[in-house]
Amino acid sequence: MTNEPPRARDVDRPLRLRELVVLQRSPLTPRMMRVTLGGPQLAGFESHLPDEHVKLVFPDPETGRTRPPVLDGGRLRWPRPFPPGREYTVRRFDPVRGELDIDVVLHGSGLGSDWARQAPLGSTIWLVGPRPARIIPVEFGHHVLLGDETALPAITRWLENLPPSARAVAAIEVGGPDDEQDVSVPDGSTLTWLHRHGAPAGTTRLLADLAEAVPLPTDTHTFVFAAGEAETLKPVRAWARRHGIGPDQSTISGYWRRGTARHHSTSLAGQVLHRLGHLIGRHR
Repeated sequence: MTNEPPRARDVDRPLRLRELVVLQRSPLTPRMMRVTLGGPQLAGFESHLPDEHVKLVFPDPETGRTRPPVLDGGRLRWPRPFPPGREYTVRRFDPVRGELDIDVVLHGSGLGSDWARQAPLGSTIWLVGPRPARIIPVEFGHHVLLGDETALPAITRWLENLPPSARAVAAIEVGGPDDEQDVSVPDGSTLTWLHRHGAPAGTTRLLADLAEAVPLPTDTHTFVFAAGEAETLKPVRAWARRHGIGPDQSTISGYWRRGTARHHSTSLAGQVLHRLGHLIGRHR
């Protein structure tokens, strides 16, 4: 192993805007719903990386009318006030079948949760993306994957696409045993389910404590992916930095913040800061 660690590479692609059709809703657990999207406008969609995310644009609650942005020369012009939207990880994309799966956490009544439970089959939803993502070089032979249920789609897809030469230590924090899913874990890798046992989401140190117990190999480089409630990830980020794992060797992202809606900001300022975060490492 060389002393100089490899660096993940950010990739970007032109933003695309699509109106997709709700093909199916499938409950995965009591608190997770899979929504399968498709339709003619899915043609040309690409998704190759495990933590790629897209934005869904929902109808305005007051009027029931959707106000999607307008694609103008490779840029999006958003209407004012900004329409309600949520960002989700691409769980699965099948270009042959023309299907795109989005797994939605059901956390009471909310914009995304209500849509995932109630969207009629055949109805449409506007989708923007995928947004920028990262290519992880194969020189990273060891991966540490940590997150709560909002990161479950990314972590499970990451495990499914792990290079044959790599190994992973993964942990997912969920409410309890009913929230666990069947996940394909490669030989030599491990997945641990961490249960909150009644503690509110975003209030535990389960991920941080597990990170402290992870032995890091000395014969290969480690990449860290961690996502979930922003405050719970601060000690995870501190642990990574103490071990010399910097922004080029990690993606550490606050997907949501306790006390606010579980989504990235839909304001123009929020979108700009989020995009800049990908470029300068603020979200890692």
